[in-house]
Amino acid sequence: MSNTEVAPQEILCETERRPAGVELLAPRQVPLGGPRAMDVRRTLPQRQRSLIGAWCFLDHYGPDSVGDSGGMKVPRHPHTGLQTVSWLFTGEIEHQDSAGFHAAVRPGEVNLMTAGRGISHSEFSTPDTTVLHGAQLWVALPDAARHMAPTFEHYRPEPVSGPGWTLRVFLGTLGGSASPVATHTPLLGSEILLEAGAELTLETETSFEHGLLVDSGALFLDGHPVPKDHLAYVPAGSGTLALAAGPDGARVLLIGGEPLGEKIVMWWNFVGRSHEEIVAYRAQWQAEIGAGDSTENGAGSGAGYGSGPTATPQAGGGAGLRFGPFPPGGPAALPAPALPNARIRPRG
Repeated sequence: MSNTEVAPQEILCETERRPAGVELLAPRQVPLGGPRAMDVRRTLPQRQRSLIGAWCFLDHYGPDSVGDSGGMKVPRHPHTGLQTVSWLFTGEIEHQDSAGFHAAVRPGEVNLMTAGRGISHSEFSTPDTTVLHGAQLWVALPDAARHMAPTFEHYRPEPVSGPGWTLRVFLGTLGGSASPVATHTPLLGSEILLEAGAELTLETETSFEHGLLVDSGALFLDGHPVPKDHLAYVPAGSGTLALAAGPDGARVLLIGGEPLGEKIVMWWNFVGRSHEEIVAYRAQWQAEIGAGDSTENGAGSGAGYGSGPTATPQAGGGAGLRFGPFPPGGPAALPAPALPNARIRPRG
């Protein structure tokens, strides 16, 4: 998914401090791809908090009628220095990328794309999708891994259930379930379903900080209410998270990880370490799509293309391109927005 915002340091979003170290991050509406596009609710990054572990971005959307919103229509766009994590509750999205992977994003199945030194991809809701509902998250890669070759993983976690609750652990380890998906810092990602009035105390890594996004229903975290669509932040050190659902139950996304311990520079769809890196990434993207700074769109070059979530990238046509080759015949690639007048500051 493309970040339609220009500079995360310009984000102004209400943050509310709660007792016992719980901090509430309120969402704000952002149009995805333009004023007539699908709206998303963004809770990360914010001026007050840029990272939770290595998680650096969280967009939450739906349930939206595709007939009204037009669904997800995100043409080819670039990424560097991050991993994208796609998680759906309803609907289906088609993913294509320049590393040669073509896969479907479906409810209860995680798709993780590692941009590394550079990748480009597109995301479109499928023609038979009538309601779209899910989340798009990004993970900042540590300096040791951010120049790696791009790749892609797909995983369908088996649910783990107990009295009134169900977990689907798509990254890391929780409640006896472990995901095989590769990450480059210690991370956690899980969907949690709570029935009406259910209570669940999770044992967590004391070195992890955590975020809980309430998708539906009413949630109490350590006895404090977390409103729908809000992201509750819990700093490292507690070791447990006590969850309780209201009378309608709750669906929650839990993310967490050890603090990254590195400053990042994040602008548009790029994660780097300096203003100069971001400027270079933007220039390379504009050159590769043939856009320069004066035209609005350009077409990507074609190449061989694998299919299926575990397809092997096919060689040819992309030598020397940071953001890789792309199948011909699709919509024009998204040009980068203009850079801000001021230097982009490191955060984290």
